Amino acid sequence: MIYKDKEKYSDILNESVNYLEKRGYENIKADTDGYETPKSFSKVGSDVNITPDIVADKDGRKHYFELSLKSEKTKLLKSKWLFLNALSSLKSYSFKIITTKGHYKFTNDMMDELNLNNKKLIKI
Repeated sequence: MIYKDKEKYSDILNESVNYLEKRGYENIKADTDGYETPKSFSKVGSDVNITPDIVADKDGRKHYFELSLKSEKTKLLKSKWLFLNALSSLKSYSFKIITTKGHYKFTNDMMDELNLNNKKLIKI
């Protein structure tokens, strides 16, 4: 999710963190109250910062999670997903997308456009 939507969907972010905790993920960092904020990545020569929605560890492997919720800034969301997908591939991390009811079609369309069909989609 992009930064402008953080307040609007904070309840879904908290629900996602609880879901991951119940599934055995540890050392969870999330961009919400009560959790440490994940590391941000800055684009050189620009003021654009990319912060994953949730970062967690499980079985000795780091996992990046992105919330897929309807947004008007699809270009910014696409570039964030592509960056996190490339970063996770380079470092042998896992990249997964979390979505919820009412956002499935939007998420599937975005994944098709970005050719991310091999990524695991978590439906909460």
